[in-house]
Amino acid sequence: MFKPHVTVATVVQAEGQFLVVEERVRGRATLNQPAGHLEANETLLQAAVRELSEETGIDAVPQAFLAMHQWIAPDNTPFLRFLFSLDLPAMVETYPQDKDIDRCWWLPPEEILTSKKLRSPLVAESLRIYQQGTRHPLALLSAFQWPFSEDARASNA
Repeated sequence: MFKPHVTVATVVQAEGQFLVVEERVRGRATLNQPAGHLEANETLLQAAVRELSEETGIDAVPQAFLAMHQWIAPDNTPFLRFLFSLDLPAMVETYPQDKDIDRCWWLPPEEILTSKKLRSPLVAESLRIYQQGTRHPLALLSAFQWPFSEDARASNA
């Protein structure tokens, strides 16, 4: 059975600058949007909120869904990446909680798009999608959870 890695990422913008996290991958400093894997028993939006908080210290809910990317990494790892956006009124200080994040940077889009330090081509592609202006409502991604208790099952019958 095919089992891709499911990840979420959030393009965060304030005052024309974009927030990226710096993390080490195989000893090399790389730049990425705040992003990470979907965990058991959480929705895609909950995962995006959690990753944003863990990697930047920003406690906010993304405002829109941008896109879903299917990508095969150079090592043949398959990914499904769900992309969100968050527009803040002003740049804020960041406080990474995740030990894998070295620091966060507010950068102009040109610096990100031309960087040789991007974790994957999805980082630049995500920024380009954001710049195109298309936004989808979060309701596009619904989560269905079957009730776990007998009382909840009975009330839905």
